[in-house]
Amino acid sequence: MIEARDLTKDYGSKRAVDGLSFTVRPGIVTGFLGPNGSGKSTTMRLILGLDAPTRGDVTVNGSDYREHAAPLHEVGALLEARSVHTGRSAHNHLLALAQTHGIPKRRVSELIDLVGLHEVARKRSGKFSLGMGQRLGIAQALLGDPKTVMLDEPVNGLDPEGIHWMRNLLKGLAAEGRTVFVSSHLMSEMALTADHLIVIGRGKLIADTSVDDFVSRASQKVVVVRSPELESLRAALAGPDVSFEPAERGALEVHGLTAEQVGDAAAAAGIVLHELTPRQASLEEAFMNLTRDEVEFAAELQEVVA
Repeated sequence: MIEARDLTKDYGSKRAVDGLSFTVRPGIVTGFLGPNGSGKSTTMRLILGLDAPTRGDVTVNGSDYREHAAPLHEVGALLEARSVHTGRSAHNHLLALAQTHGIPKRRVSELIDLVGLHEVARKRSGKFSLGMGQRLGIAQALLGDPKTVMLDEPVNGLDPEGIHWMRNLLKGLAAEGRTVFVSSHLMSEMALTADHLIVIGRGKLIADTSVDDFVSRASQKVVVVRSPELESLRAALAGPDVSFEPAERGALEVHGLTAEQVGDAAAAAGIVLHELTPRQASLEEAFMNLTRDEVEFAAELQEVVA
């Protein structure tokens, strides 16, 4: 379990993390989301004791990270996959770490097989692709069979098969009762992997909720309807806060009403409906809606004059 209480970090006049309080619980995958510059990486560094908080504190499995006698058995972390001596092989890198914690050599072989690096285990890691480097970093994080696993952008550089493998790995770790805390910019993957979300912007907490609740909170009232009597339906639904947009296959998007309201109005007017579907926002749409004002580095569209 990870517990942050009023966690704050200043770098000079810049406040990177601002009063964060949250709990990452075991048994589920918790996604950590935020725009670029939101403070995610700083928060993870604070959790691992790589930076000292200006105010507040954060514990892992009940203690500060630096107080654990054998931290690899408590927390497995991947913050930077390339933090490996480029002249050392994957096998020797993991073996050196294992020997500092009394971890048996067979564990190294088990993890190399688990992450799919058996064929390149004896090759220098400096020649690894980004995806291979990610797999080595994940093996390192799992080396001590830790209770808590914390990964920063673990699917970077992975191919579709690798992303699918990572998804199943994270869900499997959570099913074993471990605490799994993972950040990612791939919203589609977070929607398939995470059970709970912690979302921050400009160092502050925006949301600490389930994926379903997060999406529902950001979703607007939009209903897709199909009917042979669309014009009559428009007239029956018309109102000051209601708007319409054409949809695929001759359907109509109704904005401003719930599916129940549309269905009741159609029934009262005797209008036949062939489809009545509430439109739920995707996790990406929900994230963009709720963090729009928290983006520190935003691209702007500029008109180019020839």
